[in-house]
Amino acid sequence: MDYRRLGASGLKVPALSFGAGTFGGSGPLFGAWGNSDAREARRLIDICLEAGVNLFDTADVYSNGASEEVLGEAIKGRRDAVLISTKTSLPMGDGPADYGSSRSRLIKSVDAALKRLSTDYIDLLQLHAFDAGTPIEEVLSTLNELVRAGKLRYVGVSNFSGWQVMKSLAQADSQGYPRYVAHQVYYSLVGRDYEWELMPLGLDQGVGALVWSPLGWGRLTGKIRRGQSLPEKSRLHDTASFGPPVEDEHLYRVMDALDALAEETGKTVPQIAINWLLQRPTVSSVIIGARNEEQLRQNLGAVGWNLTPEQMKKLDVASEVTAPYPYFPYRRQEGFARLNPPAV
Repeated sequence: MDYRRLGASGLKVPALSFGAGTFGGSGPLFGAWGNSDAREARRLIDICLEAGVNLFDTADVYSNGASEEVLGEAIKGRRDAVLISTKTSLPMGDGPADYGSSRSRLIKSVDAALKRLSTDYIDLLQLHAFDAGTPIEEVLSTLNELVRAGKLRYVGVSNFSGWQVMKSLAQADSQGYPRYVAHQVYYSLVGRDYEWELMPLGLDQGVGALVWSPLGWGRLTGKIRRGQSLPEKSRLHDTASFGPPVEDEHLYRVMDALDALAEETGKTVPQIAINWLLQRPTVSSVIIGARNEEQLRQNLGAVGWNLTPEQMKKLDVASEVTAPYPYFPYRRQEGFARLNPPAV
């Protein structure tokens, strides 16, 4: 397993990490992902650790805390061998104090997560969404207190826009608060919006990407192709509306390229899609999920080899879309690109 620094921090994380959204799954979204109990989770974690995957990502909102509880139970006796990443800010109830990143909510949420995870510290806490109703100073000062109290090692964010990240980093620098070292983002061959603004920001500010849904919300598993209907048992029947939309023709174009490279390399479609991500700038770790041992072992096969530059280019071309304003001139006009060349 390749280990990489998480952004500009001193924390080293594996190129692949494990998403625990399948642990304790319940409800229309998480239930469709999977519902591993502690015994099943322990077996999946065994396989991960054997392969060098020691970072496990979860969130309080995953199955209303059940994911954290199952993860905590599954790692008992080996806390020092793993890194725990969790997230908070999204609603955990209908009350006014059940969501957001206020001082009271963050302190309450961290303490609750520590209890569910059966640990006294979290390696990486990420704000799951930007809270426009809470001053950034309040958020950062609270995170600073939690770091100083030893409850958190590092802090990051997820699903932020560029200005939200940059304003937070500037405030942290001016006050001497811990900087966000990670941004958990959606990024895949059928979802490259991350490249327009967040990737250049990550390069400039030392913020590492933790990639969620690297297979395009389940669309790049190899089960969907041009001229074929969605498989009857696909979880997309239940979860497609929760994830980022993808135009059919764009998906088919990407799948055509993936199928060609699968035949050329002998690797599976998911392995190729993940390997492409691992060679992109700022990517510190790609979060893989698995409902069972077979899926996990297949995804672990995405490391230990690299697509060639020519193969990467084929996927770049197949997955390219027109960048939105104000980014498209820098990709389409030489004069603009000379002033500010794209990150990729």
